[in-house]
Amino acid sequence: MKKIIGLISDTHGVLKQKAMDYLSKSDLIIHGGDVGDIKILDSLKEIAPVYCVKGNIDKGELKGILPLTQLIHLDKITIYVIHNLKEIDIDPKAEGIDIVISGHSHKFSKHYKDGVLYVNPGGAGRKRFNLPLTVGILYIWDNKIDVEFQHL
Repeated sequence: MKKIIGLISDTHGVLKQKAMDYLSKSDLIIHGGDVGDIKILDSLKEIAPVYCVKGNIDKGELKGILPLTQLIHLDKITIYVIHNLKEIDIDPKAEGIDIVISGHSHKFSKHYKDGVLYVNPGGAGRKRFNLPLTVGILYIWDNKIDVEFQHL
């Protein structure tokens, strides 16, 4: 199995063309919340199927349709998605989760804890806190995992 998974978060109602271009080869896209406008999900769905969670700014229509968490099974890889990592209420390792995707902080990062890969693609919408705007790609092949980030 080879999968290219686009990672985006914290768009806050803004979807930049450079983000769309970078995610264009994705087999699926994970949005880590704080979408801000349902049109963003519609645009991303033109590229690939989209999994998305509700962020703290997602109100109105988005609040009603987005779950707080998502569990995605890709062959032997399990991905858990939550907007704010500080609100995680499960033990990913004990639950057999391989990857946790989050957003909220607007800081792109990847690290391992207890054998679980934690990835935050950063913020892709509006510039905040002097942080760069970023998106990411998660590559999964033969149960190997790699992540890269792209500055917008």
